[in-house]
Amino acid sequence: MSRDVAMSLNGRAAIVGAYEHPTRKADGLSVLRLHADVARGALADAGLTKDDVDGYFCAGDAPGLGTATVAEYLGLKLRHLDSTESGGSAPLLHVAHAAAAIAAGRCNVALITLAGRPRAQMEEAKAAHAAGGRSPLALRPPDPDCPELAFELPYGPATQNLYAMVARRHMHEFGTTSEQLAWIKVAASHHAQHNPRAMLRQVVTVDEVLASPLVSDPLHRLDCCVMSDGGGALIVTRPEIARSLRRPLVLVRGTGEAIRHPMGGRVDLTVSAAAQSGPAAFAEAGVGPAQIQYASLYDSFTITVLMQLEDLGFCRKGEGGRFVMDGNLISGVGRLPFNTDGGGLCNNHPANRGGVTKVIEAVRQLRGEAHPAVQVPGCTWALASGIGGALASRHVAGTLIMERVQ
Repeated sequence: MSRDVAMSLNGRAAIVGAYEHPTRKADGLSVLRLHADVARGALADAGLTKDDVDGYFCAGDAPGLGTATVAEYLGLKLRHLDSTESGGSAPLLHVAHAAAAIAAGRCNVALITLAGRPRAQMEEAKAAHAAGGRSPLALRPPDPDCPELAFELPYGPATQNLYAMVARRHMHEFGTTSEQLAWIKVAASHHAQHNPRAMLRQVVTVDEVLASPLVSDPLHRLDCCVMSDGGGALIVTRPEIARSLRRPLVLVRGTGEAIRHPMGGRVDLTVSAAAQSGPAAFAEAGVGPAQIQYASLYDSFTITVLMQLEDLGFCRKGEGGRFVMDGNLISGVGRLPFNTDGGGLCNNHPANRGGVTKVIEAVRQLRGEAHPAVQVPGCTWALASGIGGALASRHVAGTLIMERVQ
């Protein structure tokens, strides 16, 4: 079905609950417990109980049989569920899918959870290896059902060098510099200093970013996101239910999702799937980038932010480097505040999937609940964007546009 005749989700659902797990290292907590913690937190934030939930959404971070396992653990009685898996962008797609399910009458109150403990698991693996045991994180052979991996693995792809390749190509095509990328980390650090739970709270300078060790040329250590445990959850409901809860009304106005992959080598590394998901979300919302007062942008690496700024239309392709300079992303300084919780670059990146925290901070901004030092005055329109997978290979983008309605 073409987008022109698809059902519009503009105003068909509202985000009424948002909760971020306080932990950054989950020693002694299971992944199921983390999912339960964030679910409870989001329900309390919304003023609802688990008995109100009739729709549940999760991705591959959920253990066991995913939706069924978590639903059993939480004691949920459901009539709709969705286990769409797209990596870090999955929670954004889940919000859109929840809105569609609500509009279709499939559910009234949708719970979305994400949780994991990769940081704790890494330390457990190191301890097991040091004790002479086999690391539970040992590399496995390529999946025979994924033949593309067999062609890629001999060349040694890793997350950081895939993104470094994108950064280097962007530099080659448009003259983007490492100094410009560093400004993105600087902006995130200015915001993280006000977040007591952020993993990296120290404000850094461009020179300090450039002085940090190279991880994969041209990306430095401070161009990379943190690794954390924890998670987050969201509650999406019918607007009528949202209005009865006496919480600030945050309506879902625009949604977009898109996939991008190598196409047998016919790929432009300087363009992400956000170039398709963004315009779709703006068209559904009936607004443009100029109306957005705050942006939550997936920040696995600094180059990820720069690419989304261009592909979402905040600046022209190739002009992202100039757009981010001189504090243009810092709240109270620049014209497009981003990731005011510190984002994945400084705050947290739970389960190696940062999408849910992007929606959570956007909701905080729209409610006026962000830290006073970074709160955007009169924030009415916000955008959240996620990238799941890897920019240099296959990835899925999700874009949400939300409005605070008085």
